[in-house]
Amino acid sequence: MTGMFAISKAGHDKGQMYVIIREEGEFAYLVDGRIRTTDHPKKKKKKHLQMVKTDLDENLLEKIRNRNIIYNEEIKYAIKVRMKKGYQKQEDTPC
Repeated sequence: MTGMFAISKAGHDKGQMYVIIREEGEFAYLVDGRIRTTDHPKKKKKKHLQMVKTDLDENLLEKIRNRNIIYNEEIKYAIKVRMKKGYQKQEDTPC
């Protein structure tokens, strides 16, 4: 799941798109580059997320997986591009 786009299914941020930058047990850490920055990611239960089929930029995906420095502008741009394309819900996820 790390490096995927996700949409919040519950809470005050319902419908908001994020990028998952880290996972710990049943929680995922989410960023959107604006309110939830890479310095202060949102901690949310995986069951409250809907994964989105995606093609995240390889450079950004590599940075996330290697835990390199990720700039908020990169996250904002990736979400903006994804929203322009529209999105399909990923059907085969346990979340």
